[in-house]
Amino acid sequence: MSARDNILARIRAARGIRGPMLDAERAEVAADIAAPQAGPSLGWDEEPAARFRAKAEALSSTLDEAATFAAVPAAVARYLKAGKLPLTAVVWPSLQELDWVGAGIRVAARAARGDDMVGITGAFCAIAETGTLMTLSGAERPPSVSLVPETHVAVLPAQRIVRTMEDAWALLRQERPQNTMPRAVNFISGPSRTADIEQTLVLGAHGPYRVHIVIVG
Repeated sequence: MSARDNILARIRAARGIRGPMLDAERAEVAADIAAPQAGPSLGWDEEPAARFRAKAEALSSTLDEAATFAAVPAAVARYLKAGKLPLTAVVWPSLQELDWVGAGIRVAARAARGDDMVGITGAFCAIAETGTLMTLSGAERPPSVSLVPETHVAVLPAQRIVRTMEDAWALLRQERPQNTMPRAVNFISGPSRTADIEQTLVLGAHGPYRVHIVIVG
């Protein structure tokens, strides 16, 4: 018996189930996976984009808008200059074709290193209910770009704002068949924070101090 089979057998035994898994049980599990049930929700009637903005700001994110993707570099430059932040950044390779040079920003399309101060990424979608960004790992989307630099700038198409966490997972399953699922899915709810010491909230404890979101469209 493999280690996996042994672990699963112990779980089944703890639940009072003996013997190997039956075909009917496998079919029941497959049906549950294919038709996931939504979890409990408080319910709200706000327009998703407005709800996302309010929730993201409550989590200490800042937001701006750009009419088109072509306008994104100028919006990012405006934010960096206002905060007296470096005009040098590491960027997802999937975004490197934007005119960063024209906006006065020098970018490198690669994974982030310890000395990178600004990281610019896209987002798979955003969750209005909680003000959360959802990002997927991949060769064109190195997770370190949002995790290592002190400042994380996320570029979010407005049409990619969904209502709930369940909607975000449903969109992922719809657009990414099982054999193309990313290695990792990250949820970003504002700057990194901790209150472990004396219940005092500290931003940037183990990740970015700042999260700035540029909503496109």
